[in-house]
Amino acid sequence: MKPTRRPDGIDLAARSRARRRAVQAIYAWQVGGNRMAEVVEQFRSEQDMEVADVEYFEDLLRGIDAHVGELDAGFKPFLDREVAEIDPIERAVLRMAAYELRHRPDVPYRVVINEAVEATKRFGAEHGHTYINGVLDRLAATWRSVEYRNPRA
Repeated sequence: MKPTRRPDGIDLAARSRARRRAVQAIYAWQVGGNRMAEVVEQFRSEQDMEVADVEYFEDLLRGIDAHVGELDAGFKPFLDREVAEIDPIERAVLRMAAYELRHRPDVPYRVVINEAVEATKRFGAEHGHTYINGVLDRLAATWRSVEYRNPRA
């Protein structure tokens, strides 16, 4: 049975739910054109956030908003098309995972990729998860090279 909490007290299920809500919020931000602060407020008031790690959800959204250019530039070399041409759900997942790979070293890269693949399976196109997995695997090899080469370190 998988543990539901990390030794530091982080609720892993609540964090997964925060990521799923974040994908939805990033999608809304991308297609709606609203400011990220408005999207965060909307989700806090309209979505069931009790079961999600709200602090992590907000960190993801604010971090993506602050670093979107850096994140897009990071995974762009591993795409087969322009960032703007990526399906909006897959683009949302890539941005979320890229943020975690770059700015959340407390989250193992394998967890980042697994959570991104699962979110894509849930919300994305039928085979989108394989594309996401390939892009993020190459991004992790670049941005988390030490951890990638020696994941047990």
